[in-house]
Amino acid sequence: MYYEAYELGRLLAQAGYAVLSGGYAGSMAAVSRGAAEAGGRVIGITCAVFDPLAPNQWLSEESKPPDMLGRLGCMMERADGFVAVRGGIGTLSEVMLAWSLLQTGSLKCKPLVLLGQDWQALVDALRTHTDLGLSIASLARVVSTPTEALTALAAPPPTPLGPPPLG
Repeated sequence: MYYEAYELGRLLAQAGYAVLSGGYAGSMAAVSRGAAEAGGRVIGITCAVFDPLAPNQWLSEESKPPDMLGRLGCMMERADGFVAVRGGIGTLSEVMLAWSLLQTGSLKCKPLVLLGQDWQALVDALRTHTDLGLSIASLARVVSTPTEALTALAAPPPTPLGPPPLG
């Protein structure tokens, strides 16, 4: 998983993308390192809640909102698109928020790419156990490789249908 995130960062930087992540260890460090070693710009959105935890060493810029809601808002606002690799509850929160904001039209024309087949199992479970319809599910693209993620980022994102009906 580390290599996959590293390769994603490298490919993104080579394609001219800045890489924005949570800025800490694990896959965040891997994607940051891949981008930095390819000469790319790396932005870490850390959070004062985690002080004194140091960000990873490959950041070229750090933004530190005071709380998790601010951090999520900063990520949603600053990103031109989203690629998620396998992660924990924080990654899941970020993916679900981006997905919801795309579905309601609150985020316009930003691709949401889920890297790795583990994501397909999650999408399938959501379709089975919730009211997540095919049109909303299609706002997230599941891909198998970092190269496919780069291609999906460059493709026009699906058009959201708008807010769900209330009631």
